[in-house]
Amino acid sequence: MAKVEILVLGAVRPATREALERDFICHDANEPADVETIAAEAGDRIRGIARGGHFHADKALLARFPRLEIFANFGVGYDGIDLDYCAGKGIVVTNTPDVLTEEVADTALGLLLTTVRELSAAEQYLRAGRWETEGAYPLTKATLRNRTVGILGLGRIGMAIARRLDAMQVPVVYHSRREKADAGYRYYGDLKAMLEAIDTLVIVVPGTAETTNLIDADMLKALGPDGIVINVGRGTVIDEPALIEALASRTIQAAGLDVFAREPHVPEALIALDNVVLFPHLGSASHHTRDAMGKLMVDNLKGWFENGKPLTPVPETPVPAKG
Repeated sequence: MAKVEILVLGAVRPATREALERDFICHDANEPADVETIAAEAGDRIRGIARGGHFHADKALLARFPRLEIFANFGVGYDGIDLDYCAGKGIVVTNTPDVLTEEVADTALGLLLTTVRELSAAEQYLRAGRWETEGAYPLTKATLRNRTVGILGLGRIGMAIARRLDAMQVPVVYHSRREKADAGYRYYGDLKAMLEAIDTLVIVVPGTAETTNLIDADMLKALGPDGIVINVGRGTVIDEPALIEALASRTIQAAGLDVFAREPHVPEALIALDNVVLFPHLGSASHHTRDAMGKLMVDNLKGWFENGKPLTPVPETPVPAKG
């Protein structure tokens, strides 16, 4: 059987590249101009897309490939893909959940501890020689010992974070679109009510139209002056200017961010603050986990073209019967 031709959007890891090339003819697009060239030369032969980078896959891009059957996304979040167009055209979209759950949860806990206990600031204090010349690092204002964590988005990653907090004897509550009957944690149907009842917010929800700027100035005020915000979901969930103002005015105590509204751009006003910890989107960034994500992306493509059964389709694009 002849190899299926696919479009590879953005860079992929070497192991993923090798796996793709074993089973598919790959057309690589690293810039928008590459998409134009490939569409002109092979647009009517492309039947699948593997998105390794953060290409915006809108209707204009997708429509250039009229035989497209599957869009395999690298990552659990699949914002930036026109799902309505895909659903209308019978294009199945897949993502890579589960394989990154524990890694992202580990990162979230590391970011939480670093923020609450000022670990990165303390390390810089030592590196600058200040421990020897000025004495011990000041006692941290915050601790996890008297905090309640509210998780915004109790999906796979949210539950993994909650399990870690259980082991640390930190109380957990949550808000999501609907209550999870077997979660074992107190559910708040109203987000603002949860923020008023807690002092530490961990954001795990994806970036969608419904979650854009969900955490705004009013929500941050509800969290209060002892409030700490940790975001490992998507940067667009927080109104970034409102967060900067809340941190600068001490409306909240601190924040730890692994994601930003316009990555890789981070506002200078945010970098200048001394009560925020900033990670460069490290969530799943290990060789082990990224290779597992790449394998799942490839397996979704293979599953579709071999038997019409991708492994992890997203709910917005039901898998059509393959005729």
